[in-house]
Amino acid sequence: MTTVTTDPTYGARGWFARTENWMDERGKGAWIAAMVLGFIFFWPLGLALLFYMIWSKRMFSSKSCTRKSSRAMMSRNTGNSAFDAYKADTLRRLEEEQSNFEAFLERLREAKDKAEFDQFMDERAKRDDGTASA
Repeated sequence: MTTVTTDPTYGARGWFARTENWMDERGKGAWIAAMVLGFIFFWPLGLALLFYMIWSKRMFSSKSCTRKSSRAMMSRNTGNSAFDAYKADTLRRLEEEQSNFEAFLERLREAKDKAEFDQFMDERAKRDDGTASA
């Protein structure tokens, strides 16, 4: 009897995902070392790794290659309820400050756009006055 497995770590695709996760845990240096070794031993492999790193944005990211988002890591409980409450309050406050700052930037952009539009309309009115009097 054959059983069908839905485990994502099963088969060739699972092998690739496990290898990718293993490399991500070790950071960008591991990816670069693998690429260099690929070029040394079999240049198409090194080239394939280079293209994959560029395509997956691993090459130019400023952070390490981990796929875990910082928000997911911040939402973990530490077991210390006082610290978890402080962390939750701080994160809430920072998110509020971020949304306020983004709203401020939007108002700033709108004011700049309005000033540029008003300047355009003033120049247009002056130009139309100059052509009407001529």
